[in-house]
Amino acid sequence: MVQLICFMTWVFEIEDKTGRKIHLSDERWKHLNQEHPEVAPYLEDIKETLKTPLKITAYEYDENVKYYYKYFKEREVAKYLLVIVKYLNNHGFIVTAYFVKNIK
Repeated sequence: MVQLICFMTWVFEIEDKTGRKIHLSDERWKHLNQEHPEVAPYLEDIKETLKTPLKITAYEYDENVKYYYKYFKEREVAKYLLVIVKYLNNHGFIVTAYFVKNIK
């Protein structure tokens, strides 16, 4: 029998505004840097978006997914940083993050 052990490393883990723990894995950080390179310089802002969001909304198709928003007035077009978090067993992990023009 072959046993596979997977060790996931995290870029960070913090508590969000509601007191739940959220982490950003290395794998998701690589995804962000490849698919949404505009957010790469905003790592600290991603943390702040989770700690003190302007707004948190729910994803209509999955009650375990939340959208966290923070406003950046200095950006020209897409001024809201959106961080999408999935919760499993009351622990969240970042799925993705990118800038949007409007809050959904």
